[in-house]
Amino acid sequence: MSDLFQPAKNLFTAMKFVAKGGKWYYGWLALLSLFIFIGAISYIKQLDKGMILTAMRDQVSWGFYISNFTFLVGVAAAAVLLVVPAYLYNFKPIKEIVLLGEILAITAIIMCLMFVISDLGRPERGWHILPLIGAMHFPASLLAWDVLVLNGYLAINCIAVFYVLYRLSLGKEYKMSVLWPIIILSIPWAISIHTVTAFLYNGLSARPFWNASILAPRFIASALCSGPALMLLIFQIVRRVSKMEISNTAIFKIAELIAYTMGLNLFLFAAEFFKEFYSGSVHLAPMQYLYFGLHGHSNLVIWMWLAFIFNLTAFFIFLRPKTRENFFTLNLACVLIITGVYIEKGMGLIVPGFIPDVLGEIYEYGPSLIEKGVALGIWAAGALFFTLFLKFALPVYTGELRFKSSGFERKE
Repeated sequence: MSDLFQPAKNLFTAMKFVAKGGKWYYGWLALLSLFIFIGAISYIKQLDKGMILTAMRDQVSWGFYISNFTFLVGVAAAAVLLVVPAYLYNFKPIKEIVLLGEILAITAIIMCLMFVISDLGRPERGWHILPLIGAMHFPASLLAWDVLVLNGYLAINCIAVFYVLYRLSLGKEYKMSVLWPIIILSIPWAISIHTVTAFLYNGLSARPFWNASILAPRFIASALCSGPALMLLIFQIVRRVSKMEISNTAIFKIAELIAYTMGLNLFLFAAEFFKEFYSGSVHLAPMQYLYFGLHGHSNLVIWMWLAFIFNLTAFFIFLRPKTRENFFTLNLACVLIITGVYIEKGMGLIVPGFIPDVLGEIYEYGPSLIEKGVALGIWAAGALFFTLFLKFALPVYTGELRFKSSGFERKE
């Protein structure tokens, strides 16, 4: 009978290592907990008083929450940039770190769901869109598709990660015959989560800024820039604070792949910019508002030009082997890409879609203090989850912790 409970005992044993760490580790957890507390207080106030505490109004009904959601879907989808060379081409340096990318994808999807819940004025009614117990209006509703692809992608990555960790915890190699179908399924699914997200905007014919066929390719191209750039920063931190070996070869290869996707992203941006400004139709208004201001309204102009400069600078840094293989310029480029895409796919995507509104009114949206507090709490919750997940997974992944049928052993 005790053997039946051994896997659970092994799990609790591994969980004990999550609580162990130095002063920097505990300080980091304390800081994240403080931010989570701020986010929780902000969200409780929002629940109590309603969405009037946000800056969203009838004219701009999507705001900071959906901006962060859209960016994080791209971060989750970016795991495919590691999965393809790792499993399809068996590129060993990246294969050794692909698990970290999948854990980041899990974290990003969880944060996406938290931002969606925060955007609901009545979150207790969220069950209405769930399958079986609610009415999803599938397949007509694109929102139903989004629920399916996001939760499906979360399940796929969870299965892959926990299967690999389970096999390694027993000192055995994972079987590609088991993992291969999951990997093959995850590649198109990763593309689908950002495609469906793009279709949520793309299908709104009354919003000409979003109603463009180039939107989905731009979503995927920008996701394959910002997501891997975030991973590169995380990889360098992980190998500094843990025993996991992450080779420079893997980091530089990912940087090279980012250069290609960044070039594609800038090309698609140029195509969209040309189409809008050369045609000079009435649908130019949202793009004009973004980059030059419209009728005296120009809150986002400085931000969008900064995003463009950041993306262009990062592209040239990644394009040259000399600069992308220098860690100072590499990390600078990563920060620039993340910031640039965050601005471009966040407020730079959401707000102009509503400008001008159907009555010709221009409402300049900016997130309220409550929205910023909730967003801070969600980002901190995601960072905490990722930190604890890594703390749990790395001893198993590196071979430091191995389980036996009667207990466990820790390799020094």
